[in-house]
Amino acid sequence: MTGATLTWQQLRDLKPREFEDAGDGWHEVSGRADADRVRTDKAMTAKLRDTQDSESAKAAITRLERLSRNFQYVHTESGLIRTTLNGLAAELMDPQGQLTQALEEAEGWKFTVHMDGSISYPSAVVCDTRIGEKGERKVVGGTVQGSARLPLEPHPGLNGEPGFDLNPNPYAAMAQDIADRIARAVRSAAEIDRRYASALRKLKAAAGLDVTEATLKDVAGDTAAVRRAAQDYLADNVPFDKSPAERKEWWDGLTEEQRQEYLDVAPDLVGNLDGIPALSRDEANRNYLPVLIDSLERQGGDDAETKLGGLRAIEEKLSKPTKVPMYLLGIGDEGNGRAIVAYGNPDTSKNVAAYVPGLGTKLDAEFAGGTVQRALDTAKGAREHDPSSAAIVWLGYDAPQSIDVMSTGDAEKGAPAYNEFMSGLGVTNENKDPHMTAIGHSYGSLTVGTAAQQGDGIPGADDIILVGSPGVGADKAEDLGVGKDNVYVGAADNDVVTQLPSKQQTGAGYLGLLGGGPLGAYVVGDLADQGDDDLYFGKDPASKTFGANRFLVEDGPRPILDMGGVDAHSQYFTPTKDEVSAKNIGLIVAGQPEKIKMEHWR
Repeated sequence: MTGATLTWQQLRDLKPREFEDAGDGWHEVSGRADADRVRTDKAMTAKLRDTQDSESAKAAITRLERLSRNFQYVHTESGLIRTTLNGLAAELMDPQGQLTQALEEAEGWKFTVHMDGSISYPSAVVCDTRIGEKGERKVVGGTVQGSARLPLEPHPGLNGEPGFDLNPNPYAAMAQDIADRIARAVRSAAEIDRRYASALRKLKAAAGLDVTEATLKDVAGDTAAVRRAAQDYLADNVPFDKSPAERKEWWDGLTEEQRQEYLDVAPDLVGNLDGIPALSRDEANRNYLPVLIDSLERQGGDDAETKLGGLRAIEEKLSKPTKVPMYLLGIGDEGNGRAIVAYGNPDTSKNVAAYVPGLGTKLDAEFAGGTVQRALDTAKGAREHDPSSAAIVWLGYDAPQSIDVMSTGDAEKGAPAYNEFMSGLGVTNENKDPHMTAIGHSYGSLTVGTAAQQGDGIPGADDIILVGSPGVGADKAEDLGVGKDNVYVGAADNDVVTQLPSKQQTGAGYLGLLGGGPLGAYVVGDLADQGDDDLYFGKDPASKTFGANRFLVEDGPRPILDMGGVDAHSQYFTPTKDEVSAKNIGLIVAGQPEKIKMEHWR
């Protein structure tokens, strides 16, 4: 790690375990600093703030807060050193192993490996006659010392075509191969050494005892540098292509130190990984959130600003205490943005619901406000009947933004991801038989319906709730895999989305949708006298033909006479606007559907 040229002898004699031992020492320092920070915050600062209000107490609190920041800085930087040393040790093992194998082969053939990596090999003997020069011949590996004579050398042949002289010594090719492998191993180790040395050189604390804004920015830079250096070390071990159950097994098999490396240095690798426990995903995504915000700020542009609006609003929510605890289970900037927010711990709660939003939803300020609020309202409603309840809003796919609501494509792409997420919830839940509910609103109901019809259905789902649905791609509730008695539908009479014209009326309905969105299609559909129970994406889930349980909801404002537009489409979860619907949803999520108020089919 000195920057000097690495030799094969140094690589041979390297003891990676010494780097790991040093990493363990820094891990201990990091852990002690974190424990001291927690003790300072809870045992000293909090008590002083609760019991004292004098100027001297305020001054003491200021000093304690500075001490807490210092402990946090030591915790983070020591953890980065630990990851760097562990990554260095792990990555150097591969080229060291390659070198060891090459040296063992050379020894087996009685070849001599010289200080510069070149190899001498014996002259060949054929029929007791020595071929070639007396003594030994030498080859040099790779391009480190220049080119070597190969077993086959070209010369001008017949008709101007190249010919070849066969090197009669059978050792030449073997020696050349071993020399090349030694050179490659040394080059690989040298590149690893340079990469990690660069990261370590950045891990230096500025003079002074105060952790300033500049210091915190430096921490972010240090983390990025270590992440770049250790990218292969961290990413190569993550089971991206495995099932949620296998991922959980992998995560549980890591040491506490290894898990912390992912949470601190590469949180984006595990924060969205289904099968990782909720507390770990939450910690990872909270760590990754400022990094993603910084990346989008540097990127600039309208799309980045839209996503920043959502991420900053989520960050603000996370900073404020809530009666129902908030967990950030996923974030990302791909497509229209990704965000998965839970209220209540989905791993410890007996009842867990995952809600899929629909048309027009994307990662923006409106999502962080209204859409996330629906998950909170659902969690609160369920907890009134069973405190062991959690609700999640899952924006793990690209919901259609405009006219492409006419296509099933987004639902077909989102359904497998939703099923994997639900599978992960089942794997990490600590209850023997958790009660799980899949909820789809608007186009999200099509995504849920599509997921329910793939493979063996939605993993772990006991109940399905469909609200504001334009159809779910199925003709009957029993097609959704949970039994028709476990499918619940809420459809407001004045919700225009639940009355979109069927495909048989494409001529009228499509023109209406083009001209005025769902409201335009509703008007044109009425004029066309739809007269059946078909919607654009299949049978009306609120119809008798479909056969689900239709629960009572408010009619909502009339789209034209009350100037309500599509307002009735957006109030199913909101107690202040539709108390009966919100209560019914809460009862179903809490596993008490026998208490809901029912409504006649359409």
